[in-house]
Amino acid sequence: MDLNQALKWAAERKNGVLITIRADGRPQSSDVTYLVADEKFTISVTSDRAKTKNMLRDNRVVMHLTSIDTWSYLSFDGTVTLSPPAASADDQTVDQLVAYYEAAAGQPHPDWTEYRQAMVDEGRLLVTFSPSKVVGQIN
Repeated sequence: MDLNQALKWAAERKNGVLITIRADGRPQSSDVTYLVADEKFTISVTSDRAKTKNMLRDNRVVMHLTSIDTWSYLSFDGTVTLSPPAASADDQTVDQLVAYYEAAAGQPHPDWTEYRQAMVDEGRLLVTFSPSKVVGQIN
């Protein structure tokens, strides 16, 4: 499977399953919303979740996408980098989360002050997933 073709298909969607590695080596899966830009996936997560702790310990992940109506699926292998958690309503992480929200929702948030504070309160951060290979089929 061609990685560029797979990324184009992925960019037409926004929900997938992020698979991380637990401390004991077993996989842990989480449904996530993502964006694709510049050949990378961006995902918003919170600092206290198992997937985040797993990625901090081992940055290898799989992003699995499916389309039941066409029996298409893709599994991307790669590595992640994590931004710092949001620490103040006007920090760089929150600015990036604002851009992420607008791109994912397709519209501005109705109350940016509330949104920015929620990002801090939730300990939100952004994951950047760089895929190195992909397997699957697009029908």
